[in-house]
Amino acid sequence: MALRTLHLNAPPLLHILRSLCLLVLAASAAVSVSGRHHAPTPAHGTGQSMYLAPACRAHTASLADFGGVGDGTTSNTAAFRSAVDHLSQYSGEDAGGAMLYVPAGKWLTGPFNLTSHFTLFLHSDAVILASQDINEWPIIDPLPSYGRGRDKIGGRFASLVGGSNLTDVVITGNNGTIDGQGAMWWSKFHKNQLKYTRGYLIELMHSDTIYISNLTLLNSPAWNIHPVYSSNIVVQGITILAPTNSPNTDGINPDSCSHVRIEDCYIVSGDDCVAIKSGWDEYGISYGMPSQHIVIRRLTCVSPTSAVIALGSEMSGGIQDVRAEDITAINSESGVRIKTAVGRGAYVKDVFVRRMTLTTMKWVFWMTGNYKSHPDDKYDPNAIPVVDNISYQDVVATGVYKEAARLEGIQGAPFKGICVANVTADLSKSRKYPWTCADVEGVSVNVSPAPCQPLQGAHDGACPFPTDTLPIDQVTVQQCAYDVPGGTGASGGGN
Repeated sequence: MALRTLHLNAPPLLHILRSLCLLVLAASAAVSVSGRHHAPTPAHGTGQSMYLAPACRAHTASLADFGGVGDGTTSNTAAFRSAVDHLSQYSGEDAGGAMLYVPAGKWLTGPFNLTSHFTLFLHSDAVILASQDINEWPIIDPLPSYGRGRDKIGGRFASLVGGSNLTDVVITGNNGTIDGQGAMWWSKFHKNQLKYTRGYLIELMHSDTIYISNLTLLNSPAWNIHPVYSSNIVVQGITILAPTNSPNTDGINPDSCSHVRIEDCYIVSGDDCVAIKSGWDEYGISYGMPSQHIVIRRLTCVSPTSAVIALGSEMSGGIQDVRAEDITAINSESGVRIKTAVGRGAYVKDVFVRRMTLTTMKWVFWMTGNYKSHPDDKYDPNAIPVVDNISYQDVVATGVYKEAARLEGIQGAPFKGICVANVTADLSKSRKYPWTCADVEGVSVNVSPAPCQPLQGAHDGACPFPTDTLPIDQVTVQQCAYDVPGGTGASGGGN
């Protein structure tokens, strides 16, 4: 069942999802490859196959053309790198661009980078397998807005699929799979055996116009999709699966990014399903690049220890104008979580959330101004973050087993402008104080159980939600055709 494409507000679907999630949660080992694939669609009368993307390519080649072997044991690192290097000759804006076709098979590889005006396309039965040989993973510099690796001081392992300073990059397929084979990394992380921060499955830096769609991502060593210092990004129709006890396997983390659209994604992970970030303490303040103009729609999440949507905790470049709607979650820690602390500086403001259906949660909403994780002891104690204009409306939560909300701002710098409307939280146990609030200010209407006193300001209607259309919503796709390469050399494709 293609869960990510369904309308997710129907009660029968919640029962189906709950049953599915119980099966996922029962698995203690890494998740196996899903059988939910779709073969390429032939173009009528042409023998070509079709796919959807914002841009089509004039040139197509197969990984097999560059010595790739899809047996699951032969390393294809050199083949991937050679293929991208060869196809980069078409990366000029007037050269028509290129597509690298990954055929059916299991393609073991270490990290490789993409190029501009480029499509990485996975056949429905193609699986890119991340190498278990740690020597195949280059060490790269920490992100300047973090000042160090998140796991360890110093550098970090490269991400499996990467790239920097690119324009017009598409990563797509007929629901092909990228499997990070993360169990080795998780074990080494838990045992403190890694000298550097783990790599991610996909990380694109300093890039513009990114489109990631129709893939299954499994068992990432850490974060799954990490666009950073980039803009004009669409992530659509992605399934992300990892054991719910796997460390830091966040789903989609736009980081110091602008104009982002995330929609129709299904995520089961050991950390936040979507986490919006923008740098860490003094390093993020110095880099000064916010995350802004971000749309999240039709997201389905399972994450028992983390949030459906998180903002922070690394938010020192600022987070502004986040719009989330039509969200479904089952067995997750919190629906929306804002994480910040003294020393972060910057702001989280203009956050709008509506139409959430939540089942089996610890908290519906959680805010904290005391998230103590710091890169070092050099942060500025006078860098006080601002949290303002946060709206939650049309939320139904059942099986809430902690509190309706835990909202804790910063003494002397309260979180302001909180609006809660048409929210029902069905607590599994009666509580004398179903809300915990400190250093917050706001208004509410039609909320059950009744919110804490600081949120009982007079209010006569719905919370605000922007009515304008962002440019990222105007990005459209077209139907592209390609000849399936036969493994004998580069061939024309696209249209």
